[in-house]
Amino acid sequence: MNPLIQKYLRSEYAQGKRRTIFCPGCGNGIILGYFIRTIDELKREGKFDDSKLYIVTGIGCSGNIPAPLRYNIVRALHGRALSVATGIKLVRPNSEVVVFAGDGDLLSIGGNHLIHTIRRNVGIKVILVNNMLYGMTGGQVAPTTPMESITHTTPYGNPEPPLDACKLAVSLGATYVARWAVPLTKQCMQSMKELLLHRGFGLLECLSQCPIYQGRYVIGVDRPSKIMDYYLKITIASEKPSYGDRITIGKFVDHERSTYEEIMWSIINKAREGGNYET
Repeated sequence: MNPLIQKYLRSEYAQGKRRTIFCPGCGNGIILGYFIRTIDELKREGKFDDSKLYIVTGIGCSGNIPAPLRYNIVRALHGRALSVATGIKLVRPNSEVVVFAGDGDLLSIGGNHLIHTIRRNVGIKVILVNNMLYGMTGGQVAPTTPMESITHTTPYGNPEPPLDACKLAVSLGATYVARWAVPLTKQCMQSMKELLLHRGFGLLECLSQCPIYQGRYVIGVDRPSKIMDYYLKITIASEKPSYGDRITIGKFVDHERSTYEEIMWSIINKAREGGNYET
């Protein structure tokens, strides 16, 4: 047995008494593996304290990614993961807060929270799992679904252009933004390392495969390997985000500025010291 399984997974998962909900070929299990290996490498390098780690998830298949892990995990309401994560980060500013969210959860019902979390530069690390539709609920159209795609809610083709999460994040002043496809193991794990060590808001988008719905309806194939080939075909390295017929991948932004929790605690400490504030 892989020693990482015993080290990071809850006993019922490590012993095979409980399984994840992921379908065969789903990219979520691969992303979970990347996350475990990244945490382990950073711990061995003495760069990350996982005793301070809190994981918050939204609704959908991606919300089950951290379920097997031995960490403090909060399942938030649909679209509200960032609000819950912000609360944790403000109350415990020295904590490490990671959010797993799907494209439908984060960019549709949760889009308003995404905008303001980025604007404030809350020190939250977001791993966006993008399979281009709503997977758990049966393959409905999502903000990231390509135009003209056939889904259960767009049987004659999607009339809407897709939303580029990375371009949105960059435009709002996010301090770390990157996007990679799941088949690119080295790049995904390197960006996960950078994300976890980053000070401020960070977004890592992972283009992930859903063989059941995305593969069959959006792309037209049902083998996971074919979806991975599709991602490698349509992606191109660039320093600027773009999401259309070709999707750009790479690290788009990496810099620092004061975080929301730093500013808030500075105000709190001044108030505690009896600072004068006009009302």
